[in-house]
Amino acid sequence: MSHFEIKVRKETLPLKQAFRIARGTVAEGDVVVVSIADGRNQGRGEACPTEHYGETLNGVVSLIGEAASRLSAGEDWDSIHEEMPAGAARNAIDCAVWDWRAKATGRPVWQLLGMRAPRPVVSVLTLSLDEPAVMAERARAVSATGMLKLKLGAPGDVDRVRAVRAAAPELRLIVDVNEGWTLDDLRRNLPVMAECGVEMLEQPLPADQDQGLAEVEHLVPIGADESCHTSADLARLATLYEVINIKLDKTGGLTEAMRLVQGARTHGLEIMIGCMLGTSLAMAPGVLVAQHARFVDLDAPLLIARDCVPGLEYCGDTILPPVPALWG
Repeated sequence: MSHFEIKVRKETLPLKQAFRIARGTVAEGDVVVVSIADGRNQGRGEACPTEHYGETLNGVVSLIGEAASRLSAGEDWDSIHEEMPAGAARNAIDCAVWDWRAKATGRPVWQLLGMRAPRPVVSVLTLSLDEPAVMAERARAVSATGMLKLKLGAPGDVDRVRAVRAAAPELRLIVDVNEGWTLDDLRRNLPVMAECGVEMLEQPLPADQDQGLAEVEHLVPIGADESCHTSADLARLATLYEVINIKLDKTGGLTEAMRLVQGARTHGLEIMIGCMLGTSLAMAPGVLVAQHARFVDLDAPLLIARDCVPGLEYCGDTILPPVPALWG
């Protein structure tokens, strides 16, 4: 790749309403958008720096700038990719490169990856951590055929799950604790998760304490989110979890995400595709990963006040594949 103009733009995305997880509450988030142009074709990618993983907005922009200089000087992206750390900076560039390749070749990314044409996927709808009655009321407003993801990780979690189940007995449920439980919490709460028909329990323990999962009976499948970043993690995770949550901002882009897909199959792990905060531009590559996933969580554009144009088409909880004008 040579003779490229690479631009980086920072953007703040306000949410429709404040969103709470175990680690705190957010009302907006910062994203970075990268464009790569050769004078005829342009590719774009978007990423969300994550403070929990030691990333800052300026730090991510700086990493992107270093890689952009090497790309503009004619270095090959595949080589640069292997030298960059996994994370938001590599994600933004990697997805922009895939989009550029599609535009330059006239072949969609799914063809370049050797995949079948993508189908619409059904995403979970996420409920912010709140009081049991509030979460139950929000659950009642969801289609009875859908799947909810409940954010947990605070005292009263058992009451939250029971309240939602009573309010919406037909809804499928998964829960996400975001590292918010202790091992004792897990032992106490697992029977209730099973009793309420929870289909997957995501990251109940802190990532540096997840060896404790070997000490409990997995009454429901347990998923690795904060514990799972790249394919190098899979051998260890396969001894502790049943599901891995692939997020492009953790993997550092679509290239490594697809390695995780292949590796998960080898290790007998189910796949979830998740997301950080972002617009449809950030979600679009995830729709390709979603073709291989049991659980899909790509609802961030429904949580932000204003999506990009064009965006993904959401028909309730069903997401249509991205149009070329968006990505890929």
